[in-house]
Amino acid sequence: MHGDLLSEALAAVTTAPALSVNVYASAPWGSRFGGRGGYGFHVVVRGSCWLLHKGADPILLQPGDVVLVPSGEVHTLADPLDTEPVDLVANDRIGRVVVGGYGAETVLLSGAYRMEHGGRHPLLANLPDLVHLRDHGQHRLHTVVGLLSAEIEDSSPGNAAVVGALVDALLIYILRTWYEGRPTGWTAAMNDPAIGSTLHRIHSTPAEPWTVDRLAREAGLARATFTRRFTALVGEPPLTYLTRWRMITAARLLRREPKPLAAIGRQVGYNSEFAFAKAFKREYGLAPGEYRRNRSQSMKSRMGVGN
Repeated sequence: MHGDLLSEALAAVTTAPALSVNVYASAPWGSRFGGRGGYGFHVVVRGSCWLLHKGADPILLQPGDVVLVPSGEVHTLADPLDTEPVDLVANDRIGRVVVGGYGAETVLLSGAYRMEHGGRHPLLANLPDLVHLRDHGQHRLHTVVGLLSAEIEDSSPGNAAVVGALVDALLIYILRTWYEGRPTGWTAAMNDPAIGSTLHRIHSTPAEPWTVDRLAREAGLARATFTRRFTALVGEPPLTYLTRWRMITAARLLRREPKPLAAIGRQVGYNSEFAFAKAFKREYGLAPGEYRRNRSQSMKSRMGVGN
């Protein structure tokens, strides 16, 4: 994939450290997950269980299977299938949870990525409601799983930082595995020399006064050919994507940096604060200042600060 577009897209919409726990479940057990947004994930480390999701047929998960729920919707894991589920409660962001009775044991690595408007990026919006990867011997993916499971059980200095890095890597490997098996759409866009380089330019310099003519020229294509290819692969025209990426970048800056609104607007290509506010509200439904206040309060609530 050209550059690091997948990492850039994820970094732009990830809002907080992920929750990650080892779940030790002994039959009979049933745990309900999701319902709070974000991307839920599960990896079956040992044993097996059933996945129930959105009224679809139950899916038997076996060792090595990986599940990602980009919709963040409620779903259930259970063994046996007809066990009445209860909400899984994790008291810490990193740790272990023990559930169930005294029967056959299933060990899971489960958690959730906290995402802000993840579906607004086309690369992530194209994900299905449920990503299920069977164990096909993806060595790197399962190496990360093994390291992460072991680190969650550890309390050595630097543990939180190591777990955070491994959880971030896990999501990259899940998505990489998913997209590499589907050589169309965004995979094709990122691997296309002209379109991939264009996406990298937009991502790295969103404040540049890009025009279709200039992007086409930099890509080495005629304007019509460039526009047609970009739209077909990315799913929207070049300037529509440019505006979207500018707003995604602006939202990240508003969440993380205390700069004046006008300064953030300039960082994403708007010399007029009014024009920036108008474009941002069209994308997020809130003015930039209101968005910042809301996200700041939300973060304080997650940390147990304030009312």
